[in-house]
Amino acid sequence: MSSITFEINRHIAFITLNRPEKLNSFTREMALNLQNRLDECASLHEVRAVCLTGAGRAFSAGQDLAEVVDPEGSGMEKILADQYNPIVTRIRNLPKPVMAAVAGVAAGAGANIALCCDIVVAARSASFIQAFSKIGLIPDSGGTWFLPRLIGWQKASGIAMLGDRVSATDADKMGMIYKVYEDEEFPGAWRALAAVLSEMPTRALAYTKHALNYSASNTLEAQLLLEDELQQKAAQTRDYEEGVRAFLDKRAPLFRGE
Repeated sequence: MSSITFEINRHIAFITLNRPEKLNSFTREMALNLQNRLDECASLHEVRAVCLTGAGRAFSAGQDLAEVVDPEGSGMEKILADQYNPIVTRIRNLPKPVMAAVAGVAAGAGANIALCCDIVVAARSASFIQAFSKIGLIPDSGGTWFLPRLIGWQKASGIAMLGDRVSATDADKMGMIYKVYEDEEFPGAWRALAAVLSEMPTRALAYTKHALNYSASNTLEAQLLLEDELQQKAAQTRDYEEGVRAFLDKRAPLFRGE
């Protein structure tokens, strides 16, 4: 059984972490497989939105610790350099929206891979845990970068240091995630949201993502210049022409990601 399942349906790439018996905890093989699938999503024109989710009762419990303590396995430095850091950079650089659909627990690296996605939605029963301090480690996979930007310094410090379990409801309230759905409606709701993303002007969303990536480090002046540059590119797309024409014709636009 593959540790990652992959399906493309109506311009949406569905990537599912598929080790349900281990709460989708990451092995080296699974991490490298995910990287390959993200690369495939970036290169395929037919893919206009990407959804990352987990099989069974968890999104991901993070790193499979059995692999860490294996004397024949990869050391911590190699795990971060080869597995998690490339996943995070691929998600942030992928020129298409990436949505994480979280049901059950998202812990450790699993939580931070979810939080680095463009949009995070969760079932009401889901939870997020920065489990690192419980075993004497620090948050990795971008956790120390994303958390303070999402929820502020104090909340990020407390959650990172104490390793609190954060419910989906609380994550929604503090701005850690985009939206929470009741458990029974979650499977249909996140797929419907993915369909909306897949029908939007893909290149404009890519430029938006690029601008947001730089907003944390740019000065206001630099960000205004970047917005100007990206807006000029967006204005040259066919989807922009279609959007304006549809607005003037008082009809719904039909975007093609071009």
